[in-house]
Amino acid sequence: MKLVKAGQNHINTMMKWFQNEKETQDWGGPHFRYPYDRQSFQEDIQLDELESYVLISDQGELQAFGQFYLRLGRCHLGRLVVNPEQRGKGLVAILIKHLSDLGMAELHATENSLFVYDHNVSARKAYEKFGFRVMEYPEHLPLEHCLYMMK
Repeated sequence: MKLVKAGQNHINTMMKWFQNEKETQDWGGPHFRYPYDRQSFQEDIQLDELESYVLISDQGELQAFGQFYLRLGRCHLGRLVVNPEQRGKGLVAILIKHLSDLGMAELHATENSLFVYDHNVSARKAYEKFGFRVMEYPEHLPLEHCLYMMK
């Protein structure tokens, strides 16, 4: 497995990972357009604005996607997603490890954070397993039914 910069060549594959508006917005946020096309998908993930990376298997297959940026002095992880065909194999831990290491080094941060919807139990459990804990957000939370997690 290797983490590489996400590019336009990954968009078509990622677009197939979401089957409906709820899945799309649970992952991409409430303002992510659905149905989407290639252009709106690329715009809504902010591919050109945010540090975006993909996890690629040794065979060259797209396994996962994630982003990071500086938020409240922490390396904030966003839009983490594993290829639906590869879920349950521990890839989210590999993705988080690689993104965290790279993001903290690039952003000169010593902690990680992320948001997760309270109804996304499987994601929350995966993040907790990796060491994230639900914390009080120091400002007004930008999303309803959202939890702030830190490590």
